Amino acid sequence: MAETDIGEEAARWVAENWDADLTVGEWWQRLADAGYSHPTLPEAAGGRGYSRAGNAAVRQAIADAGAMGPPTGLGMMLAAPTIAAHGTPAQIETYVKPILNGVDAWCQLFSEPNAGSDLASLQTSAVRDGDEYVVNGQKVWTSGGKIADKGMLIARTDPQMPKHSGIAWFAFDMHQPGVDVRPLTEMTGRAIFNEVFIDDARVHHDDLIGDVGNGWRVANDTLMFERMSLGANPVPLRSCAPGSIANNLDKRAGDIVERARSGEDGVPQPNLALWQRLVDHATESGRITDPVLRDQFVRFYELATVNRLTAMRGRTRGASSASPNISKLMMSELFRSARELGASVIGMDATLATQGSLESQIQEMVMFSPGPAIYGGTDQVQRNIIGERGLGLPREPGPGKETPFSELPKN
Repeated sequence: MAETDIGEEAARWVAENWDADLTVGEWWQRLADAGYSHPTLPEAAGGRGYSRAGNAAVRQAIADAGAMGPPTGLGMMLAAPTIAAHGTPAQIETYVKPILNGVDAWCQLFSEPNAGSDLASLQTSAVRDGDEYVVNGQKVWTSGGKIADKGMLIARTDPQMPKHSGIAWFAFDMHQPGVDVRPLTEMTGRAIFNEVFIDDARVHHDDLIGDVGNGWRVANDTLMFERMSLGANPVPLRSCAPGSIANNLDKRAGDIVERARSGEDGVPQPNLALWQRLVDHATESGRITDPVLRDQFVRFYELATVNRLTAMRGRTRGASSASPNISKLMMSELFRSARELGASVIGMDATLATQGSLESQIQEMVMFSPGPAIYGGTDQVQRNIIGERGLGLPREPGPGKETPFSELPKN
């Protein structure tokens, strides 16, 4: 189906089904039942099998109607497409469906204190005990951990295997004894990230996604989905966090939309909508004629436009295998550029801003902007991957790939 037809069909469906008086849970269930919660998933996993362009058309239809978007979070971004690609039909039914209707929130239990940029150095262990695995270890920089019902856990099942082998990917229950989530408060005052301590927690063999020892391949697909999502520049939608802890399912959907529209929550996105707000502010203040400021405006506009076109190119067949990494790297640069532009336009007024104002959003942007260059793989990691996969440059020297993990030097 052509992108135009997809958009028209979605627009008709939204017009017939959106009602601001529905609860969040009721609206999300309607989206899930129609396949519009995550349209890029295959139909067997609750989607429509659309391309990224088709997904953008659906999101645009929802945005144009002023309706609430589907659930946010890492379940939608990472867990659902990973399990759809590697899970069994029973696992898809068990795990993906509650993501699409917002019942379950997920977090990503990947990074560790000594396994961040070099993720394959992870030391969290999963030891087989009958039909279960006993899990011990520590994870850190876990986005959304404090509200998660489930976790995407990668753990080492066999330290005698090579570094990238002997790793398994599990759907992990966060509501169990032995799981301690501790928020890490940032300078924004928020606590997006958490550290998670796992002591003798358990996960069933049925919760293994992919084969034992194949977790690194599954995890790489998860990371690919992450970088594609972070750099995709999708149509923004007003929504809220899913899951039992966030406790949004019984709220009125229209109230969530109004709260999001007010700009009261979250960090503004470094896009052309923010650019236009800054242009209007500079025009009203009489600073739009400042040649240095005008140069900053042009540079940000160019970067945002190139990023959008790069994301569009990444949706086409034949795109470079490093396209998600290029988009992720450009997204980091967009945040930095938006920070500098916003600070130049607003100036010291940002320190005196009231909540919900443009000034307060720029203040939030300034404090948040270092984060995108770190989470989802640092800028340096992205450059390494682009060099090796995109440009064919040689890998950095190191131990042979067949060296058992137990024999490698640890950080």
